[in-house]
Amino acid sequence: MEYPGDRALSAWHIQCIIQTCGLYYNPVKQGRINKKRVRSVTRKKITDLERKPRRGFLVCLDTVVRYVHGQKRYILTAIDRYSKLAFARMYTTHSSANSRDFLSRLYYLLDGKIENVQTDNGSEFKKHFDTTLEKLDIPHYHSRVKTPKDNAVNERFNRTMEDEFLSLGNLAADTLYFNRNLTEWLIEYNARRPHQSLGYLPPLNFHFKYHKVLPMYPSSTIY
Repeated sequence: MEYPGDRALSAWHIQCIIQTCGLYYNPVKQGRINKKRVRSVTRKKITDLERKPRRGFLVCLDTVVRYVHGQKRYILTAIDRYSKLAFARMYTTHSSANSRDFLSRLYYLLDGKIENVQTDNGSEFKKHFDTTLEKLDIPHYHSRVKTPKDNAVNERFNRTMEDEFLSLGNLAADTLYFNRNLTEWLIEYNARRPHQSLGYLPPLNFHFKYHKVLPMYPSSTIY
């Protein structure tokens, strides 16, 4: 008696099986998979970082997305986890090149006093952004996926910016106009607004309490 397993499969049958099961090798797709695997292995998790109470030890970044008259705008935000000194800037595109620009401005503002950086896993915090961090020798730590509490300090700043600036009629599609007004608000937030968690000191006073003061003026940001 002849069993089905005894019959030789034709080349046509083999091709049908390969196509049905998706077994063809795709070098482009496989390359993307390999890169993801490498990133998942090398990516530092914020839970692995032992926190230290000093200014500049950990600076947290995030992106706030807003629509203005049908136009999408991205506001990058950053805050020193210890001193609560904050910075923000609007961009028209969601790119790692703009995140690099933001990081450079932030680095200048903090006089290079950044030991570690924390972000989520967004694409804007890869490529050019990561390359700049490597040049500056700043470790990059990532929040866990769908875990807002990993970056709670930045989340609170984003809410404050929403309540005390954006929702008061300051949201505009013109990035030049918006960033000028945002800088003025940041001066108020950092230099004059008391924070309960800082003993009712403004972040700038607390940040430079025992150091030479470096005021945040509009001239500190190039438009």
